[in-house]
Amino acid sequence: MTKNEINLETSQIAWHELQRFFASGLAISVCSEIDLVEVAYQFSVDNKAQVELWLEDKKIYLVSDQQALKWVEENSTVWAVVIKPWVLVQENTHEQN
Repeated sequence: MTKNEINLETSQIAWHELQRFFASGLAISVCSEIDLVEVAYQFSVDNKAQVELWLEDKKIYLVSDQQALKWVEENSTVWAVVIKPWVLVQENTHEQN
């Protein structure tokens, strides 16, 4: 999968629609400092070294219970892309209320 193809698969979605992935431990949060498409691409090409670096630096991590609850309570929309079996999500920092 190319970065362009991944970009086309990326969309904004209500967090509550991703709850089953969170419940299965498959929702990964991507910090706003790094590009969601780049992270998804590295997952798609199985670049374990880069993914491990991001994990160590806490740039990516499993969505926590606290974060999930916050997003539910705020009825948040997140940017998301599926790289099976994972769903990578990034907080929508430009969300309008």
